[in-house]
This record gives sequence, C-alpha cells and structure tokens, in this order.
Amino acid sequence: MNSKVRKYLTVITLGLAGGSIYFLPYVKYIFYDAQLAAMHMSNTQSGLLLTMYTVGNMILYIPGGIIADKVSPKKALIISLLSTSALAFLYAFTMDFKIAMFIWMGLSFSTAFVFWSALMKAVRIIGTEEEQGFMYGLYYACNGITAALTNTLALNIYKTAGGDMELGFFRAVLAGGSVAIAAAILLFFLMQGSDKEKTVDDGEPKFRMGDVGKLLKNPVVWIVSFTIFCGYGFYTSISYFNPYLTEVRGISPESSGFISIVRNYLLLLLAPVGGIIADKVFKSTCKWLSTAFIILAALFGAVLILPSGISPMAASLYTLIPGAFAMMMYGVVFSTVSEAGIPRVMTGTVIGIASIIGYLPDSIYSVLFGKWLDSFGGSGYNFIFGFLAVSGLVGSALAMLIHRLGKKAKLGEVS
Repeated sequence: MNSKVRKYLTVITLGLAGGSIYFLPYVKYIFYDAQLAAMHMSNTQSGLLLTMYTVGNMILYIPGGIIADKVSPKKALIISLLSTSALAFLYAFTMDFKIAMFIWMGLSFSTAFVFWSALMKAVRIIGTEEEQGFMYGLYYACNGITAALTNTLALNIYKTAGGDMELGFFRAVLAGGSVAIAAAILLFFLMQGSDKEKTVDDGEPKFRMGDVGKLLKNPVVWIVSFTIFCGYGFYTSISYFNPYLTEVRGISPESSGFISIVRNYLLLLLAPVGGIIADKVFKSTCKWLSTAFIILAALFGAVLILPSGISPMAASLYTLIPGAFAMMMYGVVFSTVSEAGIPRVMTGTVIGIASIIGYLPDSIYSVLFGKWLDSFGGSGYNFIFGFLAVSGLVGSALAMLIHRLGKKAKLGEVS
C-alpha cells in the first residue's frame, strides 16, 4: 500500500477508534431512560456510574501517559479497544448496578488509562511536524463522524425491539460495543508495529521515569494544559446555544435540536480545515489558535449585543458561526504539544498531564454556568457568553506564549 494512503487511512481508523470506544461510558446521553429501565436503577445511581468513571480518569491520566511513552501505541490501542468491547458485552449480559460500578471503573482503565495518551501520540507520530494541524483535524473529524454513526447504529438496533426498552437497550449495547472491535482489527492491519515506531524517535533521548519530574516543573507543559483548557471550554460550551435559542430566542425545541446536531456533530467536519489553515496559511498551530481564540472571543461577545428583535432563524444561523470556529480550533489544540518543543518520546506523559487540566471545564463550567442560569434565568447566558469571550482572550495569549517558548526551545534556550 502507498505509504501516504496508509498514513491517512490509519488516522481515519484512529478516528474510528476514538469515536467508538466512548460509546459505553457515555451511553446515558443517548439511552438515558432505557438504561434506567433495563437496570432498574435511580437517577442518582446513573450519576454515580459516570462519577466513578470520571474520577478514575482523573487518577489514571498521568500514569497512563507515562506507560504510553514506554509501550507500543499500536498494542496499547488494540488492547484498550478489545477490553472496552469485552466490558460492553459483560455489561449487556448482567445489567446489575453493583457489577456496573466495577465495569465503569474498568472503563477508566480501558478508555483513559493508556488509550487516550497513546491515541494522541499515535496521531503525532504518523504525521510530520509540518502537518500536525491537519492530522489532528482529520482525526477529530473522523472521531465526530464515528461517534454519530455508532450512536445511530445503536439507536436503530434499539428500535428493533418494538418498544421493549430492556431488550432494545441490551441489543443497543451489543451493537455499539462491537464497533470498537472493528477499529481494533483495522488498526492491526494498518498501523505500523513497534519496530517501525522506534525509528520515529531516532536521535532523541529515550524516555526515563526521571523525565516526569522535569515535565511537571516545565512551565511550557502547564501553559499547553491551560491552552487546551480554554480550547475545550469553547468546544464543550457551544452546547449552551441549544437552551439559549429555546429560552431566550423562542425557537422550538425540535428546531433547536436540529441546529444542535449540525453545530455539535456536522461542523466537526471542519476540523481538518482548521488543520490546513494552521499548517499552510499560518505555518504554526499556535498562531492559528491565537487568531481563532480572538475570533471566538468576538463572536461570543457579539451574542450579548444581538438585537432583541432579531428573528429566531437568524439567531439560530448565527450560532453556527462560533460553532464552526470552535470546531476548527479544538481540532488542532493538542498539536500545540509538538510546537511547544516537547520531544515525541514524552508526548504520552504530557498528554496525560494536559488532559487532567484540559478537561476540567466538564466539571467546572457545568457547575458555574448552571448556577448563573439558576440565579439569573435567561440573563445568565450573558454571564456565560461574556465569560467565554474573556477566556478566548486568555487562550490567545497562552497560544502565542507557547509559540515563543517553543521557538526558544528549538534554539536550545529552554531545556
């Protein structure tokens, strides 16, 4: 197979892996009522499953990143995918809350421990330093498509039960959990093995445990982490446009839901466009991120001054613009690791550290934004979008700082 074709097919398959492996941990987002019915559990117990999973992730990100730097990404990914499918099958045939708690803990090991860092490292290794933006953008586009298709497949299989929620959910879990097996098989044939991977880091020092301490003391690692925090904050917060359109602009829930699908899934297809802009136009991921953050700050700030008489359709269409830039920005945010001057051999550990900080918006923003909405009603969206506008300015400054420190590192001025 042509090496260039193989490279792109591998990234597409990595997107298949990343988009399918998280089906079970977040199954409640699509099958909330069906899961409760099948397991005969309460809403509180449903929340406890996800809490078990997220706490496990936070604990395992850094040790998983360290291991990802010491093992073959190919083996780590395949084992993780197959383990996740095995847990899905176990869950389907038990549907017991106590067992599910252990399964969701196991999902932390199979989807976050080594998998996430190995996945991000694999994307970096496959592409050259000059095409990192496009590679990460392509990955995220394929990830979004796969997530949508996996959930659609499971939903259609669920419907075959003819209204029997327990049987339908059982079938949906088996179907959704099987997609990860297909990803593992494709990676087995497409992804280069460990011997090939070792040649990538020729000329660079091998990873040592002592490097972990150095990375934790390196300010660039923390700057990268908080840049990812700002980027992911935008990515996860565009979902607030959905209730904003219904509560403030008065569009129907059905129309808002359709716009939300376009904004949260289809616009992810623009992620490779962001990568091309970073690689070909700015020739720097950080320069593109800095610009995109400024644009997003302006777009979210502009929501605060939209005319009160604007038509609901016009308001809906406007929300697609910041959604598009958020996808083009977030799709390349992890490639800042490359521009920061961090050696490839340490990529997994850095991704582990950055993920702990970078994904905090899921817990911090939801509580903060929820409090504003509870306290101020529809006016709370002014606080939300104003806050995001300020975070865009912060993210822009951090991205440029990474660019400057990365240039110094390449010149040997930063260890």
